[in-house]
Amino acid sequence: MARSPHQRRNARHQQLPAPAEKTPAAVRRGPSGGTKKPITVDAIVEAAFQLIAEEGYDALTMRRLAGALETGPASLYAHVVNKDDLGELLIGRLCTRVELPEPDPATWRDQLAGACARLRDEYLRYPGITRATLAVAPTNLETLRLSEGLLAILLAGGVAPQTAAWALDALTLYVNAYCLELSLRDARRAGPDDAWVVSRDELRSRFAALPDGFPQTKRYAAELTAGDGHDRFDFTVDLMIKGVG
Repeated sequence: MARSPHQRRNARHQQLPAPAEKTPAAVRRGPSGGTKKPITVDAIVEAAFQLIAEEGYDALTMRRLAGALETGPASLYAHVVNKDDLGELLIGRLCTRVELPEPDPATWRDQLAGACARLRDEYLRYPGITRATLAVAPTNLETLRLSEGLLAILLAGGVAPQTAAWALDALTLYVNAYCLELSLRDARRAGPDDAWVVSRDELRSRFAALPDGFPQTKRYAAELTAGDGHDRFDFTVDLMIKGVG
């Protein structure tokens, strides 16, 4: 008997891996029904990834996704519970793409920093997708595989269990927030709110024009606005890792 979307979602939070997906694909109807790809969880996930990559996470709705798959929203609800359930699936799939090394006590700091960078790069492929990570119980088996590996690296470095647990939470939260901020910046830059995104030179100019009550900000405007690419990300992750051991 085919499992309902709720049953499949619950299975992703069990201690044992869920059995292989056996839900039959939705039957296509109409003149072009025989030429369209069947509706499956994988098809839904891949279409969602494509939509987010092109337009951002805010553009993802069940109606838009159904349109991309040339079907109706009801067909999607036969496979996923709602958008939150879909977001959980998407984050889980991204986590499976992050390769983790065997924990090494001699290089654990580099291993941890590298894993954070790989997770960052996966998230940045899909603007705004880290919205789906916020306020979510971390018990999805696919996301747990990643946190399990990161925790193992911290413990291999001799970090105390409680410190390692909270460090893991802080690091992943920072990665999520960093990626979300970049996606918001890029969305504003590309949209009607582009005036809110200022250049480095403009920001320095604004700092220089501040009243004398802000002497440090005026003096160190260059330092406050420094950094290219992921310099600030690398600095912060390194700072956090050094702080735990």
